[in-house]
Amino acid sequence: MCTAATYKTKDFYFGRTLDYEFSYGDEVVVMPRRYPLEFRHAGSLDNHYAIIGMAYVAGEEPLFYDAVNEAGLGMAGLNFVGNAKYSKLDKDNDGVDNVAQFEIIPWILSQCANVSEARECFVRMNLIDEPFSEQLPVAELHWIVADRDEAITVEFTKDGMTIYDNPVGVLTNNPPFNYQMFNLNNYMALSPKQPENHFGIELDSYSRGMGGLGLPGDLSSQSRFVKVAYTKMNSFSGESELESVSQFFHILGSVDQQRGLCEVSEGKYEITLYTSCCNVDKGIYYYNTYNNHRISAVDMHRENLDGDEIVRYQIEDSESIEFRN
Repeated sequence: MCTAATYKTKDFYFGRTLDYEFSYGDEVVVMPRRYPLEFRHAGSLDNHYAIIGMAYVAGEEPLFYDAVNEAGLGMAGLNFVGNAKYSKLDKDNDGVDNVAQFEIIPWILSQCANVSEARECFVRMNLIDEPFSEQLPVAELHWIVADRDEAITVEFTKDGMTIYDNPVGVLTNNPPFNYQMFNLNNYMALSPKQPENHFGIELDSYSRGMGGLGLPGDLSSQSRFVKVAYTKMNSFSGESELESVSQFFHILGSVDQQRGLCEVSEGKYEITLYTSCCNVDKGIYYYNTYNNHRISAVDMHRENLDGDEIVRYQIEDSESIEFRN
């Protein structure tokens, strides 16, 4: 399971946690403007926006989990198992773009500068259930797409495609997004302030720091949605890069999954494999991992963005401890 969020101070930030029981071998990938994109059924692009994100690279093809482009648009796919339903290849309609599920992030980010342009691409998209390979079946996902001014959630279900406005800039997993938003009604009384006594009898506030009383703390996707939405919407930090990045990691850290707490099969546990935070305005991809809490970074603008080959950085996944004596 996973959680994604947006955050804005002076700059715009976009990131996610990826929670799973094992890693496919994730890498930070910079895709320059002239890297040839060959889509299965939607033609090719030889020149496009540069992209940076976390991906599993199959051969030479990056399969992005989350990414942003140089124009200021971010996108992440999160598990939506049991609800996601894609279409079959439509060869008879010239007005649609047949895009395989695993291509959707580069398809959008390669050509869209903002959410408004992404909406137009989604309207003409026929998202098909073609797997990347026999070893990599079709993933059941939904997506958050965001720029510094707005965010949307895009879901493909048995009822077709739905594009939701996402005013909280947060996404987790099931249930569908409209149910997640409706559930926030149950928590509208949450406050960062000390709780008020409405019983009409004398009661003591027995501790400092009781703001947020009633906030869910389990690891279900619905509870994580509420917790990150509340944390983000009440969060503030300074506008410097270090303060902003640090605060973003703390926001997503509120739903960090520890090994042993969420068993998905006998003896196997979901953990937060990595947490990302991208300064979308500057094109800097920050991340840390379950085994390495130190924040690492890759700056796309330090690469040759007019190149035609992807640049790959293996993640730093060994704990780094600085001794001070």
